Amino acid sequence: MNSLANSKSKAHSLNQTSDFLLPTLIVDAGESAEKRFVEFFTANIRNVNTRKAYLRSINQFMVWCVDYQLRLEQIEPVNVSAYIELLLQHRSPATVKQHLAALKMLFDYLVVGQVIPFNPASAVRGPKHKVKKGKTPVLFAEDANLLFDSIDTNSVIGLRDKAILSVMTYSFARVGAVTKMKVKDYYTQNTKAWFILHEKGGKEHRVPAHHKATESIEDYLDITGIRTERDKPLFRSSGGRARALTDKPLSTLAVWQMIKRRAKQAGLPEEICCHTFRATGITNYLQNGGTIETAAQIAAHESTRTTQLYNRANEEVNLSEIEKIRF
Repeated sequence: MNSLANSKSKAHSLNQTSDFLLPTLIVDAGESAEKRFVEFFTANIRNVNTRKAYLRSINQFMVWCVDYQLRLEQIEPVNVSAYIELLLQHRSPATVKQHLAALKMLFDYLVVGQVIPFNPASAVRGPKHKVKKGKTPVLFAEDANLLFDSIDTNSVIGLRDKAILSVMTYSFARVGAVTKMKVKDYYTQNTKAWFILHEKGGKEHRVPAHHKATESIEDYLDITGIRTERDKPLFRSSGGRARALTDKPLSTLAVWQMIKRRAKQAGLPEEICCHTFRATGITNYLQNGGTIETAAQIAAHESTRTTQLYNRANEEVNLSEIEKIRF
């Protein structure tokens, strides 16, 4: 099997949902273009979700190019610009910027690989798009307490769910990082408890464990007896009539479903999602005097601008202020 076939095989295993079909535009450009295209998605982009999103965007552009009878080496900035303008008629500025970013990265990779002489997307400007406030729904203190108190901790599943939500809230953790945790990723050092979160790009992020999160984890570990199973998943799926824990990790989809179920039971809005607890923790931290710089550090954000999207500290209006409206 040659190197190109090896690359295609790897691509298929990495992205089975799309079957990694090479675009006609790339196939027509020859074997070196095929190999470089496959390498771009297998070796250059490590995050699975980013890979899928970029593959969709790039495939869509290349289908458009074929419709206009453009070959890979014939694509110029004016063509990319025309495509971006067309996208803006049907897609949001954020989506269009993501499409353009994918094209710029791919063409850069093809230029470095000497497949094409220049990047036709590098000079194309994307739409202006500034987001100062995120759309993730947040729970303020009263509703957050209501949700936690509504969880029946007389069962293993209840203890598990409360522990998961505690880690997500008090550590500003992404759901993907939480579901990847192993038992050994919760530990005590010099009387202080810590979490190790496995973030994007394979980065390990150590966060001190809040005492309430520690209590939830300790209760969960005590009742399950999995404390010594250090290399096994911390948060596990359940199965069978007794809903006993398995050795398999809980999926992010299962956590999302659990959150929807718990929110409904507590009578909270159905818009609540996994990211709600990250935003809830950040907002509460800032409301109580925390700094945006430290919040970014806890959340493993590279920029405080990202952290600010989760901040809803100024959204909560006290009822006494509303009652000042008098007629």
